[in-house]
Amino acid sequence: MAFPYMEAVVGFMILMYIFETYLDLRQHAALKRPTLPKTLKGVISQEKFEKSRAYSLDKSYFNFVHEFVTILLDSAILFYGILPLFWKKSGSFLVLVGLNEENEIFHTLAFLAGVMIWSQITDLPFSLYSTFVIEARHGFNKQTTWMFFRDLFKGICLAILLGPPIVSAIILIVQVCSSANVDKVASELQYLTAICLQQKGGPYLAIYLWAFMFVLSLVMMTLYPVLIAPLFNKFTPLPEGELREKIEKLASFLHFPLKKLFVVDGSTRSSHSNAYMYGFFKNKRIVLYDTLIQQCKNDEEIVAVIAHELGHWKLNHTMYSFIAVQILTFLQFGGYTLVRNSTDLFRSFGFDTQPVLIGLIIFQHSVIPLQHLVSFGLNLVSRAFEFQADAFAKKLGYGSALRAGLVKLQEENLSSMNTDPWYSAYHYSHPPLVERLAAIGEPDKKAD
Repeated sequence: MAFPYMEAVVGFMILMYIFETYLDLRQHAALKRPTLPKTLKGVISQEKFEKSRAYSLDKSYFNFVHEFVTILLDSAILFYGILPLFWKKSGSFLVLVGLNEENEIFHTLAFLAGVMIWSQITDLPFSLYSTFVIEARHGFNKQTTWMFFRDLFKGICLAILLGPPIVSAIILIVQVCSSANVDKVASELQYLTAICLQQKGGPYLAIYLWAFMFVLSLVMMTLYPVLIAPLFNKFTPLPEGELREKIEKLASFLHFPLKKLFVVDGSTRSSHSNAYMYGFFKNKRIVLYDTLIQQCKNDEEIVAVIAHELGHWKLNHTMYSFIAVQILTFLQFGGYTLVRNSTDLFRSFGFDTQPVLIGLIIFQHSVIPLQHLVSFGLNLVSRAFEFQADAFAKKLGYGSALRAGLVKLQEENLSSMNTDPWYSAYHYSHPPLVERLAAIGEPDKKAD
């Protein structure tokens, strides 16, 4: 008797939903606390605390509903065979428009088009409520309905433009690997290639798939800030002045190859603030949200936030994270190559054929337990990186300014003041403010 893969996946999804709901309930109880943590008393105003509490509770109630609907839909899609039904219907659609349903690339693209339409339909009500009710109620949303749907349309157009070539390339790589036959190859170059691709790809298929995704990630990291991000936001050079001089001086001191310094009009969509950097080798750029500049009391706080971000670069956190993602990507493709020819696995999910993309989707569902463990581990590492970046900024002399900046950002973004330790350990990639302030202040206490 074949192993019930689909039933096992659905069962684990439900178990994880129960576990995460338990954590959500713990966090919800923490958010209901009427007083600030002792560490933040006298640091965060009572008015900001009350606003933060109301905002966090609204998001918490919304999350309960959203997660409940999500697990119902996801479980039903798998349990009632909606994916194989979509696959069959997409094939029928191809025949209807005069295309060959046996062409796996066309069939897969038609399937993805249907999935995208379904995803947009089911996600849209939640996106609208989150943006125009919760975010607007608490003063964050700055988008008009027109801007919201314009951004949605742009995102769909980008998916239509970029998705088909990427999906087609992945399918072609797998098909070439699967059809390689050493005995039928004549030229020496083809012979060597076929040796690498024999035995239905063997261990080399994972390498080729990973190599493609690696190159693609480099291309997207290069093109996104230059061609894609400007479609949604306006980037302007930070004006000459004291703030620019201080940032450039800090970058020069750390030998950070800063080429451009931008301000992005984040305030056109939201009052939330942020700052980030990007770029390869000697072509680095720093982007400040205009809301960050508006919210911080002085330039020193902004420079302290930048010092924290530059700490990630100086301590190689960005590189370590990139390498970790590449390793995980390779392992995922490696796992896929081990199960992609499993007839029992595909049949368990209702498929009588073994399309490449469907195999990848099924494999992703099958390793959900490992994904949760990996996500938890990455969050642990990420929080450690945040502490290290804070310590780096403090070592540069920005301890007090960073502390003030973190408090200001916490207040202005109405971030949760009270957090449950289990919930934050499982979900948060950044430590709670209480822990960060304690870590920043710890060296000073020892010095005293």
